[in-house]
Amino acid sequence: MDLQLSDDQVLFDETTARFLDTSCPVSTVREWADKEPAGFPLEWWRRGSELGWTSLLVTEADGGGSVSEHGLSDLVLVAEEMGRRVSPGPLLPTNLVASALAASGSPGQRRAVLPGIVSGETIATWCLAEPSSPWDEVRMEATPDGAGGFVLHGSKGPVEAAAQSAWLLVVASVDGAPTQFLVDPTLPGVTVTPLDSLDLVRRFATVTFDRVAVPASAVVGEVGGAASEIERLVQVAVVLQCAEMAGAADHMLGVTIEYAFDRYSFGRPLASYQALKHRFADLKLWTEACLATAQSAASAVARSSGRAAELASAAKSYVGDHAPVVLQDCVQLQGGIGVTWDHDLHLYLRRVVQDAVLFGTPADHRARIADGLGLDSDREDRDG
Repeated sequence: MDLQLSDDQVLFDETTARFLDTSCPVSTVREWADKEPAGFPLEWWRRGSELGWTSLLVTEADGGGSVSEHGLSDLVLVAEEMGRRVSPGPLLPTNLVASALAASGSPGQRRAVLPGIVSGETIATWCLAEPSSPWDEVRMEATPDGAGGFVLHGSKGPVEAAAQSAWLLVVASVDGAPTQFLVDPTLPGVTVTPLDSLDLVRRFATVTFDRVAVPASAVVGEVGGAASEIERLVQVAVVLQCAEMAGAADHMLGVTIEYAFDRYSFGRPLASYQALKHRFADLKLWTEACLATAQSAASAVARSSGRAAELASAAKSYVGDHAPVVLQDCVQLQGGIGVTWDHDLHLYLRRVVQDAVLFGTPADHRARIADGLGLDSDREDRDG
């Protein structure tokens, strides 16, 4: 948690933590993974939305509101608490759509979609990445139909919560320029194919658009003018991922340290051995750096700093590299029990590894930093 939080943010964070502890402990997460098609009950998501989870990036005029001056700074608190409890729920995709519509949506789009998102009745998702393509490369085409509308053709995936979403915010290319469309997934030609997921409670799918006809009113913002909005949404996605990964690593490292003090070997606690002390010191350093880096990036993106893109990518490259290593080391330090299904460690490792590769891998984000600095990104990647 950021030590500079306001009293209202502290209360919001504590309320979220208590709600997750009582309504969705890890034992419940395991149960929902097996029994809930969406990975969570919709009623639970509605209750979370009542706390403000889905309204923080929406303006007050559209029914939203934030705890502090910057809604994203509040939302990363939720992401971090969810990471600490490996909680389910479409926090990232739904808030990305809410943010995009609040910033660029038409009055009709905002009226049709935002009330349902804010109340938790509606789930929505952002369709950016495409199968067999670089994560940020848009190959899907939207062709003008001559009557003011467009025809969408192509595939998107992996898309989180696609099968559970009532709206898809789709990125496509119109004459080579990126454009966003708000699409009803029940339209003819839209096919959602579920995918297997490393994360037990996150659901992903491939969405195929086979010459899907959409009206001009489906365009979010301006035709061909979505590049800056897409970049902003990527930054928001990345800082939420980093907060979640940092929270997961911090929680499980604490569990592992506690285990090391409780577990005795040759009459001494494991934590008393010097070799393990050095190892825990490294893990603690990396974890604290993950938390600080994630918070710094979130602050920059929330304030629309000129360095927001650089700091978001720096956070993803650092946290995405180190959080999985922290969790892997925790598995080793827990010994044989760490590799069992009954231990919670693998749930956290699954979440962190998956977060680390979505919306760009650490290597992808190092390349983005290099490109922004005018460096040879290919050379930088080769040199590590």
